[in-house]
Amino acid sequence: MKRFFLSVAVAFICLSTFESMAQNKNKVIAHRGAWKNTGVTENSIGALEHAIKLGCYGSEFDVHMSADSVIYVHHDHAIKGTHIEKTSSAELSQIKLADGESLPTLEAYLKAGSKQKKTRLILEIKTSSISKERSLALATKCVEMVKKLKVEKITDYIAFDFDVCKKVKELAPKAHVEYLNGDKTPAEIATAGLDGIDYHFTVYKKHESYIKDTQKEKMKTNVWTVNDEATMKYFLENGVDFITTNEPELLLSINK
Repeated sequence: MKRFFLSVAVAFICLSTFESMAQNKNKVIAHRGAWKNTGVTENSIGALEHAIKLGCYGSEFDVHMSADSVIYVHHDHAIKGTHIEKTSSAELSQIKLADGESLPTLEAYLKAGSKQKKTRLILEIKTSSISKERSLALATKCVEMVKKLKVEKITDYIAFDFDVCKKVKELAPKAHVEYLNGDKTPAEIATAGLDGIDYHFTVYKKHESYIKDTQKEKMKTNVWTVNDEATMKYFLENGVDFITTNEPELLLSINK
């Protein structure tokens, strides 16, 4: 009987290790979801669902806050000539994306993502075009929404504003937070208590030690936005933890 339980325990450990290795091997983060080759609009719930179906490690998306403090998923400050931060949610709710989907709220997006556990939700808090105060308010509301919907375990945060990153970490100490702007060294990121860097590929090529320096600090490295095979292979060979791309299908095919 003891041998039986020992065998089961060993099998469980092996299976857990295998699953962990398989997940860690998948370095693919779909930039604004999987949209380019699927016929859906970037940053849509449909793009998120395609990223999940592909089995991407993560799906990145961007958020802004309306004039009445409702959070919407979109990259640019404006959509169809409508400035999100200066417009009410009543007006924004009437806007349709190119594929016919409504402009998604953060709440709707997170609810869609919460139906699974394998693909992480990489939430980019966009810098306000109006004020620093609004950027920080947006950060606070994002953390509140993530907690409300109980998706903390599958949500990571990224931002170009260093103060926003630190605000998120203050509000959610266990959250994984990475900085985007590329002007901080790995040592500065570690001192700030963040979890990694998410820099443009040109930054890493200019500072070739950044990947190893960041990992020595026990932090993660992500690179954006890498869309060609040669650059993908360069970063895979140099040991970057994750690659954000508009071509998740291509990266998945070479990252086997």
